[in-house]
Amino acid sequence: MDWNQRSEDTKIKIGIMGGTFDPIHMAHLLLAEAAREQFHLDRILFMPSAKPPHKDNRLVSPTEHREAMVRMAIEGNPGFAYSDLEVRRSGTTYTSDTLEDLHEEYPDTEFYFIMGADSLFAVDTWHQPERIFRMTAVLVGNRSEVPLGRIREQIRYLEGRFGGRIGLIEMPEIAVSSSEIRKRLAMGCSVRYYVPEAVYRYLEEHRLYR
Repeated sequence: MDWNQRSEDTKIKIGIMGGTFDPIHMAHLLLAEAAREQFHLDRILFMPSAKPPHKDNRLVSPTEHREAMVRMAIEGNPGFAYSDLEVRRSGTTYTSDTLEDLHEEYPDTEFYFIMGADSLFAVDTWHQPERIFRMTAVLVGNRSEVPLGRIREQIRYLEGRFGGRIGLIEMPEIAVSSSEIRKRLAMGCSVRYYVPEAVYRYLEEHRLYR
């Protein structure tokens, strides 16, 4: 299928960037922008998770801080927008439930779920992955050092098991992670240019992860 064509002329194409964003950083933004440009998406929704199922939520920063940093990071880009859909939901946040809610609210929209290569190798362990692949195309970007051959092999495996569409986002390798940023801040090291300047100032002002 031609990824640049809508299945129906009336539908718009929306990308979903989910995650804890603890904190959001430059690799998140580069991944989203590359997906938007290469797959001709109309908008990218940045959607922080309230209670992600694969993390110890006692270690996740308060939602208000993560929300504030996401809003600061995407401000000024008309192709990016913030969504509080998952932080408003009570209980554990499941991607399959989020996609169902989005389809009900926006029936004339094609959704594209954006993830990193690390998530691509874990998505078959997520809650009801067959629903995820049925309701959305998946776009994967490799911002770490996972060999491209392994990623393509995993794409073939998931397409064979669940069907659906999986596209590969071309982007430079950027070895920046939220966990590395938290570690650097805990050690008193600078994270300037790891994150947008507004997020850097927010981290300094609130002394997060110290």
